[in-house]
Amino acid sequence: MSNIIRAALVQQKWTGDKESMIANAVEHIRTAASQGAQVLCLQELFYGPYFCQVQDADFYSYTESIPDGPTTRLMQEVAAQNNIVLIVPMYEVEQPGVYYNTAAVIDADGTYLGKYRKNHIPQVKGFWEKFYFKPGNLGYPTFDTAVGRIGVYICYERHFPEGWRALGLAGAKIVFNPSATSRSLSEYLWKLEQPAAAVANEYFVGAINRVGVEPLGDNEFYGQTYFVSPRGQLVSDAASDTEEELVVRDLDLDLLTEVRDTWAFYRDRRPDTYEGLVTP
Repeated sequence: MSNIIRAALVQQKWTGDKESMIANAVEHIRTAASQGAQVLCLQELFYGPYFCQVQDADFYSYTESIPDGPTTRLMQEVAAQNNIVLIVPMYEVEQPGVYYNTAAVIDADGTYLGKYRKNHIPQVKGFWEKFYFKPGNLGYPTFDTAVGRIGVYICYERHFPEGWRALGLAGAKIVFNPSATSRSLSEYLWKLEQPAAAVANEYFVGAINRVGVEPLGDNEFYGQTYFVSPRGQLVSDAASDTEEELVVRDLDLDLLTEVRDTWAFYRDRRPDTYEGLVTP
């Protein structure tokens, strides 16, 4: 029997306000579901601008509780109405003054499954994230969904191989990497790192980026959202580098077994030799 999952990614332009960003995302979710998509991931901090281009406490107002906040509850309803698994990246408040860059994971029946908090936080020009976020404290969870076990890794983290591997060891079949990344630093790496991670860890990767220039800075977010197979090959084409786009692709999960039987990277790991990698 075929083991094909239809999966979707959304790259959005900043519309100017939170409410219209949410409405726009919901419309993309409904469109994807009408095309048969079973799982969909939105971009990093999807309902706001990428405010980390500046350091301004006014943007703390974008925080919401997860799962008790209004956007999580709305997305639970949307997931259930459309029978689709959702990965929803948001700005989370745990308690006053304690904020995380977080993705909520919601199953196709609307059940809230849990969340991933971004562990690796950058602090460089145009990406002042330590001003806004504490490092994650939930490890590298995977989530058993209606489409199988999935994982989440967020933006800057794609530069760190350890988390990719942790998700693979935990059985993830698809890992989603919602991002906000611009031409100035990393466009060439965008085309290298996630295919390499997919090969090294023998799973599918969904790489999501926003698009356009936003009012807070001159960073041009370059889109090019894509899925990549465990062979390191794009699943059809990447999205536009200038326009908003919904990406819907079929992922053949039987390929995971074929690749793992061929290369056997997990068999040949030598964790007994890696102790020094985690020595401070």
